[in-house]
Amino acid sequence: MTIFLVILAILLVGGTALLASGRPLPAALHGFAPGARAADGPHPATVARGGAGALRRQGDGLGLVEPVASLPPVLLPDAPAAPDVDAVRFGLGLRGYRMDQVDEVLDRLAAALEERDALIRDLRSRLAAEDAG
Repeated sequence: MTIFLVILAILLVGGTALLASGRPLPAALHGFAPGARAADGPHPATVARGGAGALRRQGDGLGLVEPVASLPPVLLPDAPAAPDVDAVRFGLGLRGYRMDQVDEVLDRLAAALEERDALIRDLRSRLAAEDAG
């Protein structure tokens, strides 16, 4: 909590110093200036509701980067098997899930699929033996 307050204080002091210096604001921040007109940028209420998404839609370089379209999609076949789950690879991003938890879930899923497939093979072999006998 203390670190958060220190960072917040630094940001407030920096923002105040920037506004007090009289330097023009970057084009992306004109909507945040006191007394800004609607034509200058997003309305503050819009930004409050839309957050970073409102800034990202403007294409001004603020916010998260859009996903890379050249990456292959992460797909599993209609009937996934344990090797299919083992072969799944996800792209890296700024935010995401804890890798150790994802790895554990995928390992458990692969083991469950392998166990299911082994049981199906066993039952099919028993059925074939009964039909033959």
